[in-house]
Amino acid sequence: MTKLSVNVNKVALLRNSRTIGIPSVAQAAQVCVEAGCHGITVHPRPDERHITYRDAYELADVATGVEYNIEGNPFPEWLEIVRKVKPDQATLVPDDPEAFTSDHGWDLKDHGTVERLKPIVSELKDLGIRVSLFMDPEPDQLQLVNEVGADRIELYTEPYAAAFRGKDVGPVFRQFADGAKLAQELWLGVNAGHDLNLENLGEFVTIPGILEVSIGHALVGDAIFMGLEATVKAYLKVLGYDV
Repeated sequence: MTKLSVNVNKVALLRNSRTIGIPSVAQAAQVCVEAGCHGITVHPRPDERHITYRDAYELADVATGVEYNIEGNPFPEWLEIVRKVKPDQATLVPDDPEAFTSDHGWDLKDHGTVERLKPIVSELKDLGIRVSLFMDPEPDQLQLVNEVGADRIELYTEPYAAAFRGKDVGPVFRQFADGAKLAQELWLGVNAGHDLNLENLGEFVTIPGILEVSIGHALVGDAIFMGLEATVKAYLKVLGYDV
């Protein structure tokens, strides 16, 4: 079954609106782990507007027994964290420092991008870290992932979520299903994330072979009304787990 990794960035965003450390990101991550999630995801950005570099180090101690996934554009400061923490997985995301949120996958048709990523991926894999690339479900892009050397892709699912809201999800769903199938034929593992929620997740994971979903914004939003532990369990139930 598909595993659930909880992205705790939005907990950090709320904490950062004041200076008194509430809510605790580490405590939130611990609640998620105890509720049965399979991983904790963080996405530290250069301006530290939500997850801080300090958080990224501290959460490594909380995420024991589950997968720790650090996302981000591999700028020098980000790479320094990953080298020291050695998370289970590093998800490389092509977001600009000023980006509101991640909004597209890597363009591997750009030779400069491939040449930038290849030594980074090689180094991270030598450190024992699984490497995933944030990708759109475009066949001509997915065909190039092996050139970079990544182990997995994470499908950027916002277009699926938008189509689901618009009740015209069929064509977009097939695009993602075809992308996941192609990636697996290329011997790549397939993760997914961005705007997945309790309403659209169940249909998405009928796509065969989705190993992991990373969910943060919707899950933290649901937790305001449902409580964090109950929310994690609700997502696990959608994924088919007996909770």
